[in-house]
Amino acid sequence: MGSIHPTAIVEDGAIIGKNVSIGAYSYISKDVTIGSNCKIATHTIIEGHTTIGENNEIFSHAVIGSIPQDLKYAGEKVELIIGDNNKIREFTLINPGTKGGGGVTKIGDNNLLMGYVHIAHDVIIGNNCILANAATLAGHVELGNGVVIGGFTPVHQFVKVGDLAMVAGASALSQDVPPYCLVEGNRAKLRGLNLTGLRRHIDKDDINSLKVAYKKLFSSNIPLTEVANELIKDSNIYVSNMAKFIVESKRGIAQKRSIN
Repeated sequence: MGSIHPTAIVEDGAIIGKNVSIGAYSYISKDVTIGSNCKIATHTIIEGHTTIGENNEIFSHAVIGSIPQDLKYAGEKVELIIGDNNKIREFTLINPGTKGGGGVTKIGDNNLLMGYVHIAHDVIIGNNCILANAATLAGHVELGNGVVIGGFTPVHQFVKVGDLAMVAGASALSQDVPPYCLVEGNRAKLRGLNLTGLRRHIDKDDINSLKVAYKKLFSSNIPLTEVANELIKDSNIYVSNMAKFIVESKRGIAQKRSIN
């Protein structure tokens, strides 16, 4: 059964689902919706137009839904939407969207946000992602599904990271990362495919197809977008997805290609 500690403040208007636990000295503002079976630890703040799904666990001293850290924000209604089955660890800060970015920050399902993670305004995170301690996503960043961001890694605003990609710890990422790839360094550059992650999720034949495609893309004297435009037509869906991501990239890909 859920319980609300007598020292917690839940403002009138907040919608609290079944079996929700709210710890001591936590604060839930009037426009918040929390789904069933969530656990909110002590000294947690959840405010603004924030919607949280079911079965989430939010640890102590997290601040969820406080106004964007954007000087252009002028008090307009903006939202934060969090899905189901997420773990949000201690001292994490998550901001809602801004008018200029569509007004919504959105986090999917089954994500782990470790301690001191910051999710800025208008960020979009897919499902099954892991952000290690003190990873920092600037405004408008987009993460696909199954992304891993290592600890103490800042990600520049408007950067996109594709499905099953990994950014190594203590890196600094300022350009896009294609799906299925691994980047590392300051500034982070492609180091190859995220083979460990891929082996957990896709078949060996698909990985081999990605290896061939990766070599064509990044070990050639042919322009990157030209190669990618050809690979979009590939029958392998993973190869096609990686190529499409590269063609659509606006910040450029985090790689200096080797020229044979």
